[in-house]
This record gives sequence, structure tokens and C-alpha cells, in this order.
Amino acid sequence: MEVGILSMRYAKAIIEYAQEKGLEDRLYQEFLTLSHSFCEQPGLREALDNPVITTKEKLALVCTAADGDGKSTREFVQFITLVLRNRREGYLQFISLMYLDLYRKLKHIGVGKLITAVPVNKETEDRIRSAAAHILHAQMELETVIDPSIEGGFIFDINDYRLDASVATQLKRVKQQFIDKNRRIV
Repeated sequence: MEVGILSMRYAKAIIEYAQEKGLEDRLYQEFLTLSHSFCEQPGLREALDNPVITTKEKLALVCTAADGDGKSTREFVQFITLVLRNRREGYLQFISLMYLDLYRKLKHIGVGKLITAVPVNKETEDRIRSAAAHILHAQMELETVIDPSIEGGFIFDINDYRLDASVATQLKRVKQQFIDKNRRIV
């Protein structure tokens, strides 16, 4: 079965169940943390794919990745147990990402990423978040990333759009214009 279809089925099932129980917000936090854990720790996915590790150990590993030292919700543990029992642990990262997408659509939450060369103060970050929320008519989750390689300016990703006002990109454009002009001369 295709990864996207399978992941969407599991994600839809858990979000509908969570809505019935009124726990979609708590599960969102757990899946968000789990998703970040998959990104930050590539060994997590390898451990889940390892057939030598028992289901009980995998469950403990996923719960720790989702909640740290905190206590996982009973519904989250039951869902992960179901995924592990059906031998779908290889899809868990995709299931968590699908849950995040479904939750954001359900709650009208936009996702933005601001990349700058230097840290941005809280006031500027709040202004950007509120302006984007006003334009999208939705709440905004804004992630800020510091990347000195852009040399200045900013790159703003919002949902599927990108506004690139970085110095590095502007320099590349000027360089390309010079190359194009020189080709015409020669």
C-alpha cells in the first residue's frame, strides 16, 4: 500500500477518535514533539525498523520521543500500540506528519518559517505572525531559523509560498544578469 494513503488513514482515524474524546489538542502536542524527534534523531526511525527490538521497547521509545519524561496520554499509547501491532512502525513518522496537517486544517492554523541571518527580536516576530494571520484569516505557527549563509535580509515561507528577500539570492540574480549580458556581447 502506498505510504501516503496508509498514513492518511491512520491519521484520520486517530484525529476523529481524538475529536470524540476532546483530546485533539493534547495529541497534537504529542505528535508535534514526535515529529521533531524524528527530525532531530535519525536513529529513532532506524530503531523502530529494527526487528530485534521488542514491541514493548519500541512503545517505550516512541512515548519517550513524544513526551520525554512526561506521561503519554492513554489514547496516544493505545494508538502507538495499534500501529506497532500491525507492524506499521515504519510509517509512524508519516502518520505523525499527516496528523499535524489534519489538525492544522481542522483548527485553521497556518505554518510559517522565517529565516534570517541574525536573530529577530520578539516584537518583530509577533508583528510578522499577526500580519500573516490577518492575511490568511488563520492562527499562525511561526518558526524562526538563523542561517548566516543568507548574508542578510530574510526568507519567509508560509504554507506553500516563499518570499526570498535574502542578500545571497539578490547577489546570485545580479551575477546571473552579468553572465547573460556577457553572453550576448560575445
